[in-house]
Amino acid sequence: MPIQTTKLSDPAVRAFVTAVNAHDREAFRAALAPGATMSDDGSDRDIDEWTGREIFDSHGHMEIEKESSGGLALTARYSNDAWGEMRTKWQFVVEGGKVTRFETGEA
Repeated sequence: MPIQTTKLSDPAVRAFVTAVNAHDREAFRAALAPGATMSDDGSDRDIDEWTGREIFDSHGHMEIEKESSGGLALTARYSNDAWGEMRTKWQFVVEGGKVTRFETGEA
């Protein structure tokens, strides 16, 4: 059974997932610290380019299956118009209530 976004433990991660699922670029940027970084399948990516393509332009959606590491690690069924649905893992670094880095890839 999926975990409701409102039940996610870490407030910054909760804001991140909420913004992704609402397709709200402004709220997404607000969840990130200035200079935040990311990687996809182990390769660093340009965060604006990647999120534009993989989340916002393709209607990305995260259905959370599991959280661990105090809410900083998620397993999710991720879907978008480009790739369909896949099981993914997400790892977050949070400092000062903002996501400073996230790493994602197939689970």
